[in-house]
Amino acid sequence: MTSTSSSASPPDAPVEAEENTSDMPLTMAASVALEQLPKDATKALETAGELEQAKVTIRLNPLPNTPQLRQPRFKCSSNQRFEAIVRFLRRKLGLQDHESVFCYVNSVFAPGLDEGVGNLWRS
Repeated sequence: MTSTSSSASPPDAPVEAEENTSDMPLTMAASVALEQLPKDATKALETAGELEQAKVTIRLNPLPNTPQLRQPRFKCSSNQRFEAIVRFLRRKLGLQDHESVFCYVNSVFAPGLDEGVGNLWRS
């Protein structure tokens, strides 16, 4: 049994275009360019890279079955990279090029040789 409907559905009413300009890009004429930073932002940027101390104290604790240094504490410039400490340690221990040395910060992680000493001291 087949039935056909003679009533046609009314056409959909046209949808009015909404003016949603939040996704539209701004023109160059409408954008604003800052000629100078606000005073607090300028001050923050001036001191962003500075370290609190010029020199930091480094304390080296030996792992078991490793030789101990005569002087386990020394001062180091906070601007130096971690590789300077590793080089210093290798020289003090008299290690040759083929011998390895492993250094950990706070007995937790081994930093990269290019890491800044001041940044490690902060953490």
